[in-house]
Amino acid sequence: MSTIDDVSGVLRSLAPHHLAEDWDNVGLLVGDRERPVKRIMTCLTVTPESVQEAIDQQVELIVAHHPIPFRPLKRLTTEETTGRLLLLLIDAGIAVYSPHTAFDSARDGINQRLAEGVGLLRIQPLEPIENDPDGLGAGRWGELAESLALVDVAARLKEFLKIEGLHMVGAPAQPIQRVAVACGSAGQFLGAAQQHQCDLLITGETSFHTCLAAAADQIAMLLPGHYASERFAVESLAESLGRHFPELVVWASQEEADPLQWI
Repeated sequence: MSTIDDVSGVLRSLAPHHLAEDWDNVGLLVGDRERPVKRIMTCLTVTPESVQEAIDQQVELIVAHHPIPFRPLKRLTTEETTGRLLLLLIDAGIAVYSPHTAFDSARDGINQRLAEGVGLLRIQPLEPIENDPDGLGAGRWGELAESLALVDVAARLKEFLKIEGLHMVGAPAQPIQRVAVACGSAGQFLGAAQQHQCDLLITGETSFHTCLAAAADQIAMLLPGHYASERFAVESLAESLGRHFPELVVWASQEEADPLQWI
């Protein structure tokens, strides 16, 4: 019977820990490595809804993209949300593994899939890791097969992510050829996008002032939202784990949802 450690080993191969950012908290964060596992649920974030789903479905392991805990805890009580969720998980015997930025930057991770999803060619890391044996790094950039209007790239991104709307910085007809991609909240990659002479930066969300800076430098931005820019990969990860462990029941949470809604 497969154990949590067996699944952790596969996750480490899919998202090697050396790719994670220094500030991140990745790997097995809660649980007993030697415990047998039959049911795995992936999710973007551990929330009251996803925790209740895991408990109801008798899950042994949650693979959550965003880590919990993220920062060191001085106390573990029910007085704060993180403490309440962790105590519920521990009481139910549910382990938590988070690949987070290691999965963002992995060979077949979120940014690679996002870049391929909008049709980029000659894809390379936006910020390469020095001396990485596989030539990997954070973010991605590449070129479209032909120049497209910004609004057409936006339509392609919406179709890939299966969303109805997004925020756009730049003129609809602005020509786009070279594109940078960084999932989640990654406005800090604007400088790297400039260095690679990109016409467009795609990221989930960023600050108002980063949007102003991009506009001033005539770099377009597409912002589909933090949730949308990463959730699709959580679903793909569930499928991948299911192929590695066909004897297990693996699915992406059906209860979590984007807290931001278009109206």
